[in-house]
Amino acid sequence: MQNQTRIIIENVSPQLDGGINPIKRVVNQKVAISADVFADGHDVIQCCVKFKHENDEKWQEVRMIPAENDLWNASFRVEKQGFYTYFVEGWIDHALNWQHGTERKIQDNQHVKSELLEGAEYVKAVQKFGDAQENEYLEKVAHYFTTESNYDKAIEEATSSYLHQIFKKYPIRFLENKSLELQVYVDRKKALFSTWYEFFPRSASAEEGKHGTFKDCERLLPRVASMGFDTLYFPPIHPIGEVNRKGKNNATNANPEDVGSPWGIGSHFGGHKSTHPELGTIEDFKSLVKKAKDLGIEVALDYALQAAPDHPYVKDFPQWFKWRPDGTVQYAENPPKKYQDIQPIYFESSDWKNLWKELLDVALFWIEECDVKIYRVDNPHTKPFYFWGWLIGEIKKKHPDVLFLAEAFTRPKIMNELAKQGFTQSYTYFTWRNSKKELTEYVEELTKSEQKEFYRPNFWPNTPDINPQHLQHGNESIHLQKYFLAATLSSNVGIYGPVFEYQISAPLAPGKEEYLNSEKYEYYKWDWDKQNKITTLITRVNTIRKEQISLQQTNNIVFCDTNTEQVMGYYKFDDDKQNETLMVVSLDAFNTIHAMVRLPNALLSNLPVQITDLITGNSYIWDKEWNFVELSAELPFHLFKIQR
Repeated sequence: MQNQTRIIIENVSPQLDGGINPIKRVVNQKVAISADVFADGHDVIQCCVKFKHENDEKWQEVRMIPAENDLWNASFRVEKQGFYTYFVEGWIDHALNWQHGTERKIQDNQHVKSELLEGAEYVKAVQKFGDAQENEYLEKVAHYFTTESNYDKAIEEATSSYLHQIFKKYPIRFLENKSLELQVYVDRKKALFSTWYEFFPRSASAEEGKHGTFKDCERLLPRVASMGFDTLYFPPIHPIGEVNRKGKNNATNANPEDVGSPWGIGSHFGGHKSTHPELGTIEDFKSLVKKAKDLGIEVALDYALQAAPDHPYVKDFPQWFKWRPDGTVQYAENPPKKYQDIQPIYFESSDWKNLWKELLDVALFWIEECDVKIYRVDNPHTKPFYFWGWLIGEIKKKHPDVLFLAEAFTRPKIMNELAKQGFTQSYTYFTWRNSKKELTEYVEELTKSEQKEFYRPNFWPNTPDINPQHLQHGNESIHLQKYFLAATLSSNVGIYGPVFEYQISAPLAPGKEEYLNSEKYEYYKWDWDKQNKITTLITRVNTIRKEQISLQQTNNIVFCDTNTEQVMGYYKFDDDKQNETLMVVSLDAFNTIHAMVRLPNALLSNLPVQITDLITGNSYIWDKEWNFVELSAELPFHLFKIQR
């Protein structure tokens, strides 16, 4: 290939898979770009990042700043939702190259008459771009450069910083080259910062033995809001299948009074576009969504693509399910687990286009009819990746505010691919990370590797499906530790609410990460008025998260050295370092720990610093590199705001 350009542009970062997939940001976040840009010889080169929103006609530009070893850096801020395109452009800058060479000759006391005449040509070339003041100046400079009697003034202006600024402002791009065009997808802020609370609406009743309703859920909204949660997630609210319905503790044979699993979707009462009749009507649900919104809460629905044996789909669209040679339909299995009450969708169906359209219509129904803007997607890793890319893309075209949380506890590359296909947030391995080493290594992976550009973690200490062993029969302190870690390590956090608050953690059997008497198969009567230390401190931590913008992002984190493996310390800051926090947490749920914490390097040059514990209100002056902390089982963490 013949190409006269002399500019080489390599290693543009960030980018995913050679630009196949976009990186992710939220509104008003910065996109920091780096690239290796260089040319042959010794000529002065310049480069920039060009970027524009998909709805804009003109490109914006920000100049790159050289670092070491031909590395250049720049950043721009994304201000609107949707796709931005960006690329790096570089060029030989003859005007700056002329000024640089001429300046060196002048310093060497060489006569530069010829060089000044050459410079006059560059000055004239940029005059058509300047404003009135700049052009008046350039006219004088051109006169000095072409008039021998003004030689002293000419060499003064040839080396002036003002002329340098004008040349840089209005570059004459010679033999320019550009990188591939890359994309960033920009979501609303809630994609990055959200606080989730999950409960089963059928357990919302105030009366013992009575099935809860959407009206009962409305009564609980002020409690959820007062605890600082902004997202209320419900397991499926659709009719529950009656054929092969599961009994308590996942029993194969249900008793007549058993209510079944909400994930066994569909019955003669309807399917994915219907509500369970005991919960209420579509109108009741709309009322709930509106009243939640008035309190600053968004209702998130479960998007579970599966059907009970008596779902209308099975009769009306049998081609969307896999039938075995004996004439029975294949039910869901994850050996040794069996889900006889669930039939998976057969995505290899020859009628796949109509299937995809119907599943898109289901999602759009709740968005457009009921103002639902958030989906928690059940087991997305068991459906085709490109289906998700298509579905999420189609929804985002019409409804860019809609967010998707991927419930995929599976292999890392699969979780990553789901995020690349468009999932806004993702469940993580945090649930099983407990030691200082495990937690540090995992968060470093999420925030320092390529994952930081596309994978937004949502840290959940527990879910209805996962009763982690460290919480089983766990005391109050371990629950406090896990929520604090989740809420301060990640900017997205969630809990399976009342079970976590009230320390309901007995396992189904030794070694099983399932709940005994799981709410997945029955409804509970909770004491929703109950307050304890866990609910109080969750509320306090959630309030602090809303006040401290350093906790509203995940990636700006630095782990601090401590003198014991039982204590973690980490420092967080916003992009402009206007807000800084320091978290110190004990990993010992039974004992008081005395420890030393080393301040991060970013703070050592500004000693002393004042720190205020936002939990207790106590303030301290730290004037040394290493500082003392005390952490008890009763209050196993500090959350310090740093004041320089």
